[in-house]
Amino acid sequence: MEYRNLGRTGVKVSQLCLGTMMFGRKTSEAESIPIIERALDEGINFIDTADAYSAGETERIVGKALASDGRRARTVLATKAFFPLDRGDPNARGLSRRHLIRACEASLERLGTDWIDLYQLHRSQSDIPIDETLRALDDLIRSGKVRYIGTSMFPGWKIVESLWASKELGLNRFVSEQCTYHLLDRTAEREVLPAAQSFGLAVLPWGPLCGGLLSGKYARDDISTEGRWQGGKDNFGRPVTPAAWDVVEAHAAHARDKGCTASQLALAWNAAQPGVTAPIIGPRTMEQLVDNLGACDIPIDAADRDRIDAAAPPRSATLRYYDAAMGLDLGPNFDRW
Repeated sequence: MEYRNLGRTGVKVSQLCLGTMMFGRKTSEAESIPIIERALDEGINFIDTADAYSAGETERIVGKALASDGRRARTVLATKAFFPLDRGDPNARGLSRRHLIRACEASLERLGTDWIDLYQLHRSQSDIPIDETLRALDDLIRSGKVRYIGTSMFPGWKIVESLWASKELGLNRFVSEQCTYHLLDRTAEREVLPAAQSFGLAVLPWGPLCGGLLSGKYARDDISTEGRWQGGKDNFGRPVTPAAWDVVEAHAAHARDKGCTASQLALAWNAAQPGVTAPIIGPRTMEQLVDNLGACDIPIDAADRDRIDAAAPPRSATLRYYDAAMGLDLGPNFDRW
């Protein structure tokens, strides 16, 4: 396992981050805890969760898994806030000072810990001034409840705006950005990755397998396979385009030639991309975790890069995954989520 600096900080994190969105949802607590323990035993020291995952149940499971054998002290624990857990309360959502402080305290309680290593904004929000959000986060850091702060799905200009505001106001700055990034949508390479590299932010790609579409389990001529893309569309109704199927098939052939699984090749390529710190894996089963861990042993050379770029050119998008996620910065339409 390789360890890399979390952006400009001195914190070392594993080259893969364990994402936990499936835990408490499709994966029971009894199945989730052994997956977390196996990941830690194999060298992963970075876990990402969110208060919105299973309405807080995921955080509780993660906290329980880290509660013994000194695991919490050895783990870089990240969580996120933004989405409402109480849809009947208009203030229980978003990036206001009121909500973020309340959400952080609730996450600490569910996680069973005194501090969060990386506290991230799950999405941006255009109708909240960034200085209000940053002052709240700065207070959480100064109180010892949070060590570092980060963003998720912030466009390049919002990243720069936040860094400028932090400098002008003398506040703690963001150290990371969590963006969706994979072979079927390389939109992040246009502005977000260059901005992160320029200003020293860690990049933590989520969905590096595009919800399993790059795992090799789905076929163009048979869309009956169970999973997020059953029927040729994901749970948000996004269809697999013919161009995306071309990339999926070329990628599967590349993996066969390289002697690894399609998932391993997709993750290894992602982790080797300039500016990327740690792709976030999201295993639903122990078998998927073991397969994903194998990506650490897959070298990516110039020939691999050329072959991948030929099938999925830099900055291209054969499936509009990034833009759909960006649409959650809703402004006046926020209540419909």
